[in-house]
Amino acid sequence: MSQYRNTVVILGSTGSIGTQGLDVISRHPERFTVTGLVAGGAHVRLLAQQVVRHHVPQVAVYDEAAVPALHEALEEVGARYTQIQAGPQAVNAIAGSGADLVLNGITGSVGLEPSIAALRAGSQLALANKESVVAGGHLLFGAQVRDDQINPVDSEHSAIWQSLRSGTHAEVSRLVVTASGGPFRGWKRADMSDITPEQALNHPTWHMGPVVTINSSTLMNKGLEFIEAMWLFSMPPEKIDIVVHPQSIIHSMVEYVDGSVMAQMGAPDMMIPIQYALTWPHRYESPARTLDLLSCGPLTFSQPDTGTFTCLASCIEAAKRGGLYPCVVNGANEEAVSLFLQDKIGYLDLFDAVEAALDHFDLGDYTSVEEVLEADRMARAFVRERYGK
Repeated sequence: MSQYRNTVVILGSTGSIGTQGLDVISRHPERFTVTGLVAGGAHVRLLAQQVVRHHVPQVAVYDEAAVPALHEALEEVGARYTQIQAGPQAVNAIAGSGADLVLNGITGSVGLEPSIAALRAGSQLALANKESVVAGGHLLFGAQVRDDQINPVDSEHSAIWQSLRSGTHAEVSRLVVTASGGPFRGWKRADMSDITPEQALNHPTWHMGPVVTINSSTLMNKGLEFIEAMWLFSMPPEKIDIVVHPQSIIHSMVEYVDGSVMAQMGAPDMMIPIQYALTWPHRYESPARTLDLLSCGPLTFSQPDTGTFTCLASCIEAAKRGGLYPCVVNGANEEAVSLFLQDKIGYLDLFDAVEAALDHFDLGDYTSVEEVLEADRMARAFVRERYGK
């Protein structure tokens, strides 16, 4: 990114990543101009407020039924000349409009096509939508028009990205991805049968959206990050380790062949990696609190319990199998989480659904988005039919 004012599109602008991204942009108006916003359609008043605050000329919502309410909300705030579009193709059009930078904060595999559209248009992609990488990594990275076109937003991958500046790819011995362990760290299966969505949404360290928070509680999030790290940093699975670090102070590490270990540390605040993804390769003052080493207490590390938190083990196995298997475990998990949040299945079903989907399908490689979407559809249907009745 150069020093001139960059045009920016925000995908998922009303979610946790999107709102924090817009906060960064509002603190540096001399660097950014927002040219488009995308949202699901559930929070049209917030979307309208974002439009008028940042003078956004075009917006898109996935849900076409939300358009009348969005028109009304925009009129109420005086943004009558903003262009409104709706539906997946409209979302892809804004993502691929050629902005200097696209921040993808969409949750779920639905974020794959907008990510591809942004890359093909030559935009720098600040990627928080890990499912894009998990479901269709081959297509995503094949859509790049230049090297280093993706800026990781997840705190763990941002930490690795920053730590990799200390050496070459050939000098890396392994990547160490840290995990908080979630709210049920140390629990066993026998203790988990009655866990409610409210309990699973009560993360001890991070404040995130509901799907990501549930995934963190099952360590599914860490499994997805394992697969994402393979793609982002061109690393085989045997060179990636997961370590539980409850304090969430060290966000991940890179070990080099000479034994040196580079770690990125900081307070557990997503504002730091979001801002760095937007301002890279430069750093600016941030509203995030600074790390006080004298008050953060001891830093501890342990191995994850993959026998209890089997979602992590399923993701690692899917990564080793390759092809469409990562897409299958991701789709199965997304459907299971949706059912759990609706109180239609129990907490332990989250683990079982992912493992069962991995074992059920016999799938090969893929060459198109359509194949990825079909594998995702089949995985979701499998979970609905087996667990959602």
